[in-house]
Amino acid sequence: MTTAVGHQTDEVIQREVLLELKWDAQIAPNEIGVAVKNGVVTLTGYVDSFSKKWAAERAALRVRGVKGVANEIEVRLSPADQSTDSEIAEAAARALALDSTVPEDAIKVTVSRGWVTLQGEVEWEYQRREAERVVRNLRGVRGVSNLVALRPRTGPSPDELRKKIEDALVRTAETDAENITVATEGSKVILSGTVRSWAERREAERVAWLAPGVTEVENRIRLQP
Repeated sequence: MTTAVGHQTDEVIQREVLLELKWDAQIAPNEIGVAVKNGVVTLTGYVDSFSKKWAAERAALRVRGVKGVANEIEVRLSPADQSTDSEIAEAAARALALDSTVPEDAIKVTVSRGWVTLQGEVEWEYQRREAERVVRNLRGVRGVSNLVALRPRTGPSPDELRKKIEDALVRTAETDAENITVATEGSKVILSGTVRSWAERREAERVAWLAPGVTEVENRIRLQP
């Protein structure tokens, strides 16, 4: 049975996701299966690196009408790409130390069967995301759990924080600020409203994370029916 989502049927969304996977040079689309039910995309198959699995998920979320993605893609490393947990841990620690964005000695790395876990504290969300990006592309990595916590030193008052985010949303061409409501509870930001695509929803969250002092963003934004 076909279900209309954002004026697009599941069949149309499936076709658009497949086209987006082919468009993205990072992905081997012939190895990935796509199923859609009520706007939720399920990705299956296998790829030869975790970065390709992550890229496939990002590609699917860019498609209009997609409500969510279940990423069931399996990472199958070739013999040449396999590394021991010790080798991955050493490479991750070295990569983090060389990245000027990530504070020195702020993040600890543990690895189990190719799965990397990041722990520690940083002041900004972009530092947390950069740490994940750095290790995501390392040889032998099968997955990443980012448990790094945010501990801002100082921040504006909740009202000032809300105003800063609202102004930033207005400046951003990729979001329709009139349809997004910003609320704050201390250093927590709550976004609500409706947008046209998952990409716009994600962009609003990214903007909120850029504000100084934010420790949590609860994204309640819905896609337009």
